[in-house]
Amino acid sequence: MLNFEFKNPTKIIFGKGEIAKLEKEVPKDAKILMLYGGGSIRKNGIYEQVKTALKDFEVEEFGGIPANPEYEVLLEALKIIREKNITFLLAVGGGSVIDGTKFLSAAANYEGEDKWEILTKPVRTFEGEGMPFATVLTMPATGSEMNSGYVVSRRATNEKLSTGGPGLFPLFSILDPEVIRSIPKKQIANGIADAYTHVLEQYMTFPTSATLQERFMESILQTLQEVAPKVLADDFDYEAAGNFMWCCTMALNGLIQKGVVTDWAVHAMGHELTANFGIDHARTLAIVAPSHYRYYFENKKGKLAQYAERVWNITEGTTEEKATKGIEKLEEFFHSLDIKTKLSEYTEEYAGTAEKVEKAFTERKWLGLGEHKKLTPQDAYKIIEMSY
Repeated sequence: MLNFEFKNPTKIIFGKGEIAKLEKEVPKDAKILMLYGGGSIRKNGIYEQVKTALKDFEVEEFGGIPANPEYEVLLEALKIIREKNITFLLAVGGGSVIDGTKFLSAAANYEGEDKWEILTKPVRTFEGEGMPFATVLTMPATGSEMNSGYVVSRRATNEKLSTGGPGLFPLFSILDPEVIRSIPKKQIANGIADAYTHVLEQYMTFPTSATLQERFMESILQTLQEVAPKVLADDFDYEAAGNFMWCCTMALNGLIQKGVVTDWAVHAMGHELTANFGIDHARTLAIVAPSHYRYYFENKKGKLAQYAERVWNITEGTTEEKATKGIEKLEEFFHSLDIKTKLSEYTEEYAGTAEKVEKAFTERKWLGLGEHKKLTPQDAYKIIEMSY
């Protein structure tokens, strides 16, 4: 097990009806900017719950943060923060809204004129440097409600970049599984695939001596497999919803990556597919992951075989045979969520995508991705081409 430090200061408030606790958790003198997405919270009752809880506070609103939060949109929110002397941010939404709020937290006190350089340099935000914020989670998937990283897109340049820092943990996050009642099934499937791949990025490297961490990861994968059909069913299952929500948070709150090496190359390549085609983030991960594991089969076969054995109960065959079966089971799981795993199934304009990804990686000097820090732009080209 590797040396590590772990600190996660986010307070989690979990369960039915807990949105009402906002009034006790937000600082009493806060001037709040409430941020949300396309307006679904007005239809499912969450908006009203939040507004009722904050009735004694001064609250400004900013809606319209899109999936894959866009830099240009966030700059409009930044203007409100300055004009209205906002002191506290409240993200009411899923990962995109929360990620956008983290960027605003970092940008609000950033002295540089060009806020995009926060992502291009990138700039890390340390404790006390960002504007305080909290979240009300409406779409489980990214774990952004309990971590300090974020991703922002810039349409003008077809870029999707990430950064973060220890100053960007939410002060608290409210997780009410009841919100899942109103989420479209496609988005629930995306959330499952996203969380599942988050675990794989921290797990699918090589066998390690971090036994507890590996068992944590395997249990999250198995739980997501178990609850997937229940949360995708027409009838709402609160217990399944709660387990799904908590899996998504635990998949990326920093705990399971401690003491182990991690990969994250799948995410780096997936971000490029979203930037170029607008494909849902989770679905780009499903496109890239199987090809990535096949490309690095020799390096990853030990862990792939362990995954097949422990997560799918595949006990017969050689290491190579079990590893191969593990990739097949992964694809089958994505397909069971009605998520396709080839780029050509999403766009007819896929030709030349490998060249675009290679060019983007070269320009950003990403010369050492993956657990061994050896994935080059040329490797990314081959993996994306395998994903067509």
